[in-house]
Amino acid sequence: MLARRKRILVTGGAGFLGSHLCEQLIGAGSEVLCVDNFYTGAKENLGALLGSPQLEIIRHDITFPLYVEVDEIFNLACPASPIYYQHDPVQTTKTSVHGSINMLGLAKRIRAKILQASTSEVYGDPETHPQDETYWGRVNPIGPRSCYDEGKRCAETLFFDYRRQHNLSIKVARIFNTYGPRMRPYDGRVVSNFIVQALTNQPITIYGDGKQTRSFCYVDDMIDGLVRLMNTSDGVVGPMNLGNPAEITMVELAALVIELTGSRSEINFKPLPIDDPRQRQPNIKMARDTLRWAPTVPLRDGLDKTIAFFETLMIARGAGAAR
Repeated sequence: MLARRKRILVTGGAGFLGSHLCEQLIGAGSEVLCVDNFYTGAKENLGALLGSPQLEIIRHDITFPLYVEVDEIFNLACPASPIYYQHDPVQTTKTSVHGSINMLGLAKRIRAKILQASTSEVYGDPETHPQDETYWGRVNPIGPRSCYDEGKRCAETLFFDYRRQHNLSIKVARIFNTYGPRMRPYDGRVVSNFIVQALTNQPITIYGDGKQTRSFCYVDDMIDGLVRLMNTSDGVVGPMNLGNPAEITMVELAALVIELTGSRSEINFKPLPIDDPRQRQPNIKMARDTLRWAPTVPLRDGLDKTIAFFETLMIARGAGAAR
């Protein structure tokens, strides 16, 4: 008899990370149920997968219950860029909280393993550096970013309470800044902003003095980490940092993007947004030890691939490019 394919639900499956995850899971032989309300996701992100018999797509908002039968659940649904999550902050909180309750309820009913895509934003503007999983964070609970930061923190609480109360098999990944093809232009994230501005020779916008740091992980490395975490035994729960510990300032990143695009852009400094973190760098010792995982794609190589994606996208849309 033929072995049954594993059936995996990916919420937010048509988004940036979700579409890459769907691709990876189908490539590994699984059937994937992609659930997305297409607020920030797009069917185009799923590309060649659209004709695959291993892929099923449902347009659905996870703030409402969902009744399906699957073996595993990756809960990625939630707008992750400030422009989108601040546009409707109440809905953002509902997606993290009500959405998690609905997905955890589904997992409880069908006894499925479930992974929560949490975020480094749970650390807020950190007082410790780099950030490890024992750090509780420094988050403003009433600021303009709180809908996302506190929503994700509450989601983690729900996941661990479902584990304690219902013995549910959970995984919690804290995702640090991730970039790569299929990011949306003009989404407010620094990598996509810098690339689009550089390709059109517009001034590159840096908020603050540009000395604040981030650590950027290429999307392929991140997806590998998420899949490895899901495939661990029930005793491995997290929360677990996934990201690239290589730290870079915003001024350095802007200079690198200008170099790689051959742009004539200059740098334009603007005031720092409220609650914008001054530094962000993951301690990934837990992921190294437990998953045998670490990022392998250097920033320069990942940016080259991301720039190529945006060049193709902008040519298709009739926009100019620097090279």
